[in-house]
Amino acid sequence: MKRLLVAGITAVMTLSVLGGVATPVSAAPYCGITWGSLPKSAGPETSPTVQLTNIRTGQHDCFDRMVLDQNGLAAGYAVQYVSNVYGDPTGQLIPLSGGAKLQIVLKAASHDVNGNITYSGVMAQPLPGVNLAGYQTFRDAKFAGSFEGYTTIGLGVRAQLPFRVFKLDNRVVIDVAHRW
Repeated sequence: MKRLLVAGITAVMTLSVLGGVATPVSAAPYCGITWGSLPKSAGPETSPTVQLTNIRTGQHDCFDRMVLDQNGLAAGYAVQYVSNVYGDPTGQLIPLSGGAKLQIVLKAASHDVNGNITYSGVMAQPLPGVNLAGYQTFRDAKFAGSFEGYTTIGLGVRAQLPFRVFKLDNRVVIDVAHRW
């Protein structure tokens, strides 16, 4: 009994000399990102007076970003990881590089009600003006069609990583984290 008491006192003194009682370490989210990888969507269902006008991308410290510019208040969207992205309305497989594929559906067309093109994407071709060389997460981005008020974009990413989607005035923003 005396030996246990001496051992306990020695352990307490050792901990107090070394800086106190040990506390468990918990990993903080990468860059504070807590987005997850489940599907994300928002309304309105379609926006007949709003059209896609441009797609641009950018790199940030913790994520890669895609911005879908529009000529009016931001349209609705549906974004999710899928096995494959298919062209709308053709059903054509849109080949994408990367370990995972995000299907981005903007609830706005790439042409106005008179058929005038507002965004000149070509089915299964890289997005005009988008160069993803050197990106940490984005690998490939292709136009997958625009039909009946919906525009589909395929985004190939390195792996199935957390992402977020949000609207700002006249654009929809998609951020994909560099890691979990």
